[in-house]
Amino acid sequence: QVQLVESGGGLVQPGGSLRLSCTTSGHTFSVPTMDWYRQAPGKQREWVATITRSGATSYGDAVKGRFTISRDNSRNTAFLRIDSVKPEDTGDYFCHAAEIYYGASLVRTDAWGEGTRVTVYS
Repeated sequence: QVQLVESGGGLVQPGGSLRLSCTTSGHTFSVPTMDWYRQAPGKQREWVATITRSGATSYGDAVKGRFTISRDNSRNTAFLRIDSVKPEDTGDYFCHAAEIYYGASLVRTDAWGEGTRVTVYS
């Protein structure tokens, strides 16, 4: 089964930077759109950013100007660069793909990774 695997989380001080990665595993797949979500401790999951295969991006209001989403289509890898981190950026960050294809075949919908944890501390 195709999986999404996040990495890059860790400890970071306020004002610092971090880059998260999300890669599909198992086979070579086509992922038209990739998303990042996050969930702070005790809070609801919120949408962070989206990128299409063509490179079109969109961001949630809370992260505009500080977060940058990008992707490597050859590896179906999505990245999330977090700049000028704030304490409220602490939480688990999840990769999401609405649809995953193998060739022309839709093999998975609403796919989520297990998350990578970002902790902002002083």
